[in-house]
Amino acid sequence: MQELLPKARKEFNKLQKRLRREAGQAIADFDMIQEGDKVMVCLSGGKDSFTLLHILMGLQKSAPIRFELVAVNLDQKQPGFPEEILPDYLEQLGVPFHILEKDTYSIVKEKIPEGKTTCGLCSRLRRGTLYGFAEEIGATKIALGHHRDDMLETLFLNLFFGGSIKSMPPKLLSDDQKNIVIRPLAYSREKDIAEFAEMMQFPIIPCNLCGSQDNLQRQVIKEMLLDWEKRFPGRIETMNNALQNIAPSQLADTRIFDFAGLEAQRARAMSDRIRLIDTLATEV
Repeated sequence: MQELLPKARKEFNKLQKRLRREAGQAIADFDMIQEGDKVMVCLSGGKDSFTLLHILMGLQKSAPIRFELVAVNLDQKQPGFPEEILPDYLEQLGVPFHILEKDTYSIVKEKIPEGKTTCGLCSRLRRGTLYGFAEEIGATKIALGHHRDDMLETLFLNLFFGGSIKSMPPKLLSDDQKNIVIRPLAYSREKDIAEFAEMMQFPIIPCNLCGSQDNLQRQVIKEMLLDWEKRFPGRIETMNNALQNIAPSQLADTRIFDFAGLEAQRARAMSDRIRLIDTLATEV
């Protein structure tokens, strides 16, 4: 990180404090990290995961609990991937790390027709490898760099294209019940993360597999949300609050709300009222 002028230094400090405060709040709200946890930070080489690692390292020094951090990168053997950048950076940073090598790139290119979205298969292959490695090294938590905007984009992707109302939860137990995934940047804005990454001069490594694809549905959703925020300031914040203010009785999913039991609920309520009236009448 280059030396900043006093005004820029002040802005940087404010931004860093905000990101740390938001991450600390998310960790506390969702009980993400406990005493003695070994947190595996998945480092892709993008701005989000670099920021996540930096913020967690800062919190580790001031947190009232002790926890370990280990950075893990999956080298997916994409052509032109600069293999030396992350090891050099992490060695300078002084954080324990592992670089995994698995040629998921060839699998994705073989299975996905030209022009089709590669993100789904790529993420599944990457997730499987990282989940398995977390077990190998005894990691109790897997930390991902998804932020508030990612969560909202995923909500609308599922709503518009998946026919479901779901997003990325801040804390998740994997389907096989073996790994707990946490997203400490769940309260942080992508805009702040991008600004922070630029100020920190992280050695960003672009993805030339999915990152180079045009017209991704996620990109369309991102542009839609940015347009909404531009025309209606504060809308993103309101939608983010909605993720934590869900009313199952006002939706239509019989798996999470007992619509069939409303008559019985009404009968119990009326019976309780009658008993209360009888009790009051007796006391008079």
